[in-house]
Amino acid sequence: MTYLCDRGVSVPVVYVPDADPAVAVLYVEGRLIHLQTMPSGSGARYGWPSDGSSYEWWEHQGRARLGWHEGASDAVTPIYTDCVPQD
Repeated sequence: MTYLCDRGVSVPVVYVPDADPAVAVLYVEGRLIHLQTMPSGSGARYGWPSDGSSYEWWEHQGRARLGWHEGASDAVTPIYTDCVPQD
């Protein structure tokens, strides 16, 4: 599946829901990013389970966003927002 995000950026994503934990693999900024499901209040949130910093992909009600999760402060800096599926 490919998402079209703000600024016209395409983000290809492959979801592997049967993995334990479920994963999402994104092609971002010229490289593959492997993320695992993380706890979320709603929607599906993917990140890397550590105290450090990592990408965060959050899909909710047909839209998604990519951010950079800063482990020390727990803040998320948006990278791509308003991503909608294209196929």
